[in-house]
Amino acid sequence: MKAPLRTLAELVRAPAALSVPGDVVAGASAAGTLGRRSAGLAGASVCLYWAGMAANDWADRDLDAVERPERPIPSGRISAPAALGVAAGLTAVGLALAARAGGARAMAVAVPLAAAVWAYDLRLKNTAAGPAGMAACRALDVLLGASAGNPARAVPAATVIAAHTWTVTALSRHEVAGGPGRRLSAATLAATAAVTAATAAGGAVPAVLAGQYAAGYGRAQAGLLSDPAAPRVRAAVGAGITALPALQGALTARAGRHLTGLAVAAAAPLARLLARKISPT
Repeated sequence: MKAPLRTLAELVRAPAALSVPGDVVAGASAAGTLGRRSAGLAGASVCLYWAGMAANDWADRDLDAVERPERPIPSGRISAPAALGVAAGLTAVGLALAARAGGARAMAVAVPLAAAVWAYDLRLKNTAAGPAGMAACRALDVLLGASAGNPARAVPAATVIAAHTWTVTALSRHEVAGGPGRRLSAATLAATAAVTAATAAGGAVPAVLAGQYAAGYGRAQAGLLSDPAAPRVRAAVGAGITALPALQGALTARAGRHLTGLAVAAAAPLARLLARKISPT
């Protein structure tokens, strides 16, 4: 079955990829290695992210047939084997790009990252370890950007991105049924406040970008305290995805790359615009 571009874009949740290159940029900035190779690593990161989205739909095809019949596989717009092939192909391309851009040092991170992505989709997603598994994927993505230098210097940035990712993943489990509970809603909001405070402490530019992140995501989270219905949960998850470039930009600016940080954050409004056409969740 030959799937049209629109179907493939929905399968991999294409607009959400705008939240991905900022991981690599933040990691490279923290390690002091931001340069031409970073573009190739960002491309590898996007491919691995898209692979994870396609693998997610393949793994969830039976559940989606009940809960989200409009998704590409249950709607019949793409076959399950074809979706699995897309996921495998994008994984191979992502690893090839990482090897070309960063050699063995990049592959030492890219291979565990690819393994973590597939482990989340096939084993961890519906377990208690799911949010931590997805957080690990994003942390490794940041470290991929730092692989050309000393990845240890990027650990603080990776930890911030992982904490944010945990909140989004924990909420995403309630996108269909709603009702994440006041305790979980409050915990994710508190985590977002802590992430914002830690990131904003690096000067004026990081503070402004961290504020944009908090305004875009925190407001949607706060709304769940009074109305935890499924549409509000989906809106909060979408806000968490589309606000991420602002957080990545703040981390990049904290590393002294103010203009680059602003450029990374500029992806946030574009992501929100595209999310109106193709859901990022």
